[in-house]
Amino acid sequence: MIRFEDVSVTYNGAVEPAVRGVDFEVPEGELVLLVGPSGVGKSTVLGAVSGLVPHFTGGTLRGRVTVAGRDTRTHRPRELADVVGTVGQDPLAHFVTDTVEDELAYGMESLGLAPAVMRRRVEETLDLLGLAELRDRPIATLSGGQQQRVAIGSVLTPHPGVLVLDEPTSALDPAAAEEVLAVLQRLVHDLGTTVLLAEHRLERVVQYADQVLLLPAPGAAPVLGAPAEVMAVSPVYPPVVDLGRLADWHPLPLTVRDARRRAAPLRTRLTGHAPSRTSPASAPGPDSPPPTPAPTSDTSDADDAGAVSPPASGSGGRTRLPGRARRSVGRTLLRRRPAAVASSRPAGRSAVPLRAADGTGPVHVVGVPVAEVRALAVRRGRIHALRQVDLGVGPGEIVALMGRNGAGKSTLLGSLVGLVAPTAGSVRVGGAVPHRTPPRELVRRVGLVPQDPRDLLYADTVGAECAAADRDAGAAPGTCRALVSELLPGITDDTHPRDLSEGQRLALALAVVLAARPPLLLLDEPTRGLDYAAKARLVALVRGLAAEGHAVVLATHDVELAAELAHRVVLLADGEVIADGPTTHIVVSSPSFAPQVTKILAPQEWLTVAQIREALT
Repeated sequence: MIRFEDVSVTYNGAVEPAVRGVDFEVPEGELVLLVGPSGVGKSTVLGAVSGLVPHFTGGTLRGRVTVAGRDTRTHRPRELADVVGTVGQDPLAHFVTDTVEDELAYGMESLGLAPAVMRRRVEETLDLLGLAELRDRPIATLSGGQQQRVAIGSVLTPHPGVLVLDEPTSALDPAAAEEVLAVLQRLVHDLGTTVLLAEHRLERVVQYADQVLLLPAPGAAPVLGAPAEVMAVSPVYPPVVDLGRLADWHPLPLTVRDARRRAAPLRTRLTGHAPSRTSPASAPGPDSPPPTPAPTSDTSDADDAGAVSPPASGSGGRTRLPGRARRSVGRTLLRRRPAAVASSRPAGRSAVPLRAADGTGPVHVVGVPVAEVRALAVRRGRIHALRQVDLGVGPGEIVALMGRNGAGKSTLLGSLVGLVAPTAGSVRVGGAVPHRTPPRELVRRVGLVPQDPRDLLYADTVGAECAAADRDAGAAPGTCRALVSELLPGITDDTHPRDLSEGQRLALALAVVLAARPPLLLLDEPTRGLDYAAKARLVALVRGLAAEGHAVVLATHDVELAAELAHRVVLLADGEVIADGPTTHIVVSSPSFAPQVTKILAPQEWLTVAQIREALT
């Protein structure tokens, strides 16, 4: 169904090919998982299947790519639309219409399908992807994960023979990701659809693959084979495979169920060992060194919702601003760093009482909170995005916000950075009321890395972007560039940000914000598009910031990241906090948010392979 014959792709201006010597074949009705480190050319391979490479991207394609017998060099993307459906990393770039139902119907309208057929397929897709309640909603008001499901649904309705998906579950919560993958399984098994899928969160998808196609390094020849065989040699692998390698299990398990069947001897060896919390360590105490504090604000404690109108935003997803406002936020609020200021903490600030993990008592932030949220409510029209939310974050603390898509995680981050005004309740960051504080003053207290990194990136090269970040932050020249080198080894200064993958752009945006080293760092889906090595570098960087006294709040669907990094987990549902407590207590008791190692070794309370490796050495 899909055939690559000695394919190489070189983009205009590039010295080396993005991919070289790619040669493989995908039979009809198989699901093939494309894996490899960030930047090895996975998106290029996917684009060559749909014809976007080279017809849209430019560059030179050598060799031959055929899909259902059609040569993609001689067939433009519109001539392949009836056989290939494509969903890219960024769902916002995919949409043509304004509402969910119209978007699902658009592709079929373009192909000239009968109205009765279109109506039936729209209804089937709404049910398959859990979108029925959103059918009339404007796409701009959806959360990032909801938008991802709409993008997938829009390519399912025309019933193409080939589906090409780039990071399809990256913005989805665990339950929604399982639903999407179950749909793909049904399409493969029942309809004979061929699926080529690239994904970094291998713990979600590797068990569904018929074959795995590995791109081990830039320019290296691909490896195609059975999932267990490829995972044995792959530089990227999920925790279940990492655990299997550590325990010397053969063949390597790909599912939690297979691993649990072999885990009894390992549980016995671990009996008597306590999981180390050096990652992420125990919660910071009162002696944790705080970052340089900002001066207190003269803003009143009262948060009058009528004082400031909230900007245009989703109903529980990423906060979106008009173009000029977004640039102002990106350049001023999120990137500028003030000169050093004298310490002036507000006196007498009490810790914020929070719901305990077991619901029996409050959880208190130790020391002076960096951020306080009290009885926060945010309402947009008839939608209650947040309801009576209480949250406190102390110096050196890492807090993970988790919950299903649309639960209010991004809205809460937007409230902390002043992009969203409360309808009721109060928000204070470093003594200031964020939505009433001028951006040049607020930047002394908080920095946000949004879901969409393009909101922060405007220069033509990585080098220019880093130079601008250093100037805006008042940092020493080379500060941002050093962070980029740490997060993205091998990226040159003359690379254009638009030529980076989604994960690489996200890492660049993170480096831009971290150049200012704000006391409170907010991260919205920080591992989207990152491979395991890049995620490990991110974890080390965030731990270092926390050790210096910076507070970090991250909204994530990545349960493995939360298990490895967070001191606390706050679960949100329908805009309400339903659980708040130490990471171990929250994730171990949750079937949806427990990491793979926890599920495999239950009832023992292990979270990561690193903990087990340390216990066995």
